Amino acid sequence: MRPMRGFGGGGGGMGLPGLETTAAKLAVALVAGSVMFHLTKSQSGGLLLLFPDLVFGRLFLWQPLTYAFIESSPIGIIFGAIITWSIGGYLESIWGGRRLLMVALGIAVSAGLITSLLAMLVPGATVQAYAGGNVMTSVLWVSYGLTIGRGQTNFWGLPLSGNALAGVGAGFVVLSAITSGWQTQVPDLLGLCMAFAYVRGASPRRLWLHLQHWRLQRQLKGRSKHLQVVRPKDRPDRDQYLN
Repeated sequence: MRPMRGFGGGGGGMGLPGLETTAAKLAVALVAGSVMFHLTKSQSGGLLLLFPDLVFGRLFLWQPLTYAFIESSPIGIIFGAIITWSIGGYLESIWGGRRLLMVALGIAVSAGLITSLLAMLVPGATVQAYAGGNVMTSVLWVSYGLTIGRGQTNFWGLPLSGNALAGVGAGFVVLSAITSGWQTQVPDLLGLCMAFAYVRGASPRRLWLHLQHWRLQRQLKGRSKHLQVVRPKDRPDRDQYLN
């Protein structure tokens, strides 16, 4: 894939953004969180992962945040960091760091919270634990493709539109759900749905504005029911004053 433009601040020779960017910091946090998890999982029991039954059941409320920075394999750590740094840097150049953080991390955390609620409401709908680094990278991948839309990019030298590239990213998650069971991909599937909705315009701010507009319309409609048109009675004919 080609997020190979000169974006970001002070980027290096491969088109990557500089280390001072939000995308680079997310990538470093992904590597650091994954390494910390693998070094301490024997002592801590992997409490940095997302255990849906424990988030609200035992108030392990940090897990929807910490799981987003954990990859379970060396390949996942390396490619996850590269995707976060490069693709995230391109999106940051368009959106800004604050919006990138809201999409990449905000959606991953929201997916973790919804997964935990689902575990409470539908027993058996989730597995025991989730590592969510792939949730954040999948969200960035799909958001990148949808942002390009019909514009051209490439995937390992193969020319693709942005929408097709987003389909490839979503396809990896769907194939994993088919081969490993959809319960293993609950945060990923939720993250993809939220990323698609956000890029297509369903941002929290816009939804709030729509809600406020709907409430205002209801209030005005409710007040208008009490209004009556006052018609003048026995109005004299004024035609006599013409001419």
